[in-house]
Amino acid sequence: MSKPKQATTGDETQRRIRQWVRPEILDLTAYHVPDASGFVKLDAMENPYTWPEEVVEEWLSVLRDASLNRYPDPASRKLSARLHRLFEVPGDKGIMLGNGSDELIQLLTMAVTRPGRTVLAPDPAFSMYRMITIFSGMEFVTVPLREDFTLDREAMLEAMARHDPAIVFIDYPNNPSGRLFDTRDLVAIIEAAPGIVVIDEAYHTFAQATFMPRLEAYEHLFVLRTLSKMGLAGLRLGILAGDSRWLEEVNKIRLPYNINILAQLSADFALSHQAMLDAQAAAIRRDRARLTESMAALPGITAYPSDANFILFRVLPGRAAEVFERIREEGVLIKNLHRDEGLLRDCLRVTVGTEEENRAFLEALQKALQDLGAGS
Repeated sequence: MSKPKQATTGDETQRRIRQWVRPEILDLTAYHVPDASGFVKLDAMENPYTWPEEVVEEWLSVLRDASLNRYPDPASRKLSARLHRLFEVPGDKGIMLGNGSDELIQLLTMAVTRPGRTVLAPDPAFSMYRMITIFSGMEFVTVPLREDFTLDREAMLEAMARHDPAIVFIDYPNNPSGRLFDTRDLVAIIEAAPGIVVIDEAYHTFAQATFMPRLEAYEHLFVLRTLSKMGLAGLRLGILAGDSRWLEEVNKIRLPYNINILAQLSADFALSHQAMLDAQAAAIRRDRARLTESMAALPGITAYPSDANFILFRVLPGRAAEVFERIREEGVLIKNLHRDEGLLRDCLRVTVGTEEENRAFLEALQKALQDLGAGS
């Protein structure tokens, strides 16, 4: 009898990982989601509102009819038709659904991947643009925003001419600044783009500005939406609208049944209660203005105007980590965006919550500033 094979050592496992995993993946850090148990959760740009009990009961009655033993509709036809109407997608344009907007970003990127190609975006911007580009084996090129977080049109156009990007991603409004870029700048970028342009309207329900009607004018333009910010983050549903010929090609990459039956039924039901979702968004927009005003009045705080459901703010130089930790110690979780260099130096971000959550955050922020002597 042959001797049993010895267990692989830790060193051997690491050697094999380094041998076979792509170097650019080894250099990445996985997307980190902190445990928010026991905290007032204001770090992930979620809608803080739940549904009334009667709506929950109505929703559960819909789910009782779900045929869990069968595969879902692979094209999500009923839900897609509702979204086409609700989001006012031009009649001759198509939509594709994804497991969150992340999947749609990945599908688009995979469709155009080729060695030597680039993807371009402003900086800072949604972090998944960079990560998915690297996953796909392409180069990610960034163009810094101006000091006031506005888009630098000339720098964008110059970078596009130099790098010939396959995709240009622009979040509208921008994450993490909340800034809604000038429409004229975006039109200039769309018209100069050699490849496709994706306008990411994840926060449309708060910004109430859109490029959706412009899909008729530009066949290489896509509009990306998500239901996450509308109070449906748990469903993981993204929507990509654009030219049907492009979508036919991208659809070849989409895995079958990517939207499960519970997500299809739940989203269709939720969107039949659009008035409820609109009222929640209106409350968030109202409280965003109040929260921004209260933060701006605090010593040592610069709160930036936002068209999203979050507020980017800057603290005194070198104090971001301390302020973040002091707020966390008070039971409130926000996002630490501080980088040693660049526009996000000394910056933190807070999601607009309920009135009670916003009050808890303001109290924690005030206490942090007092403890650190920021107001003295």
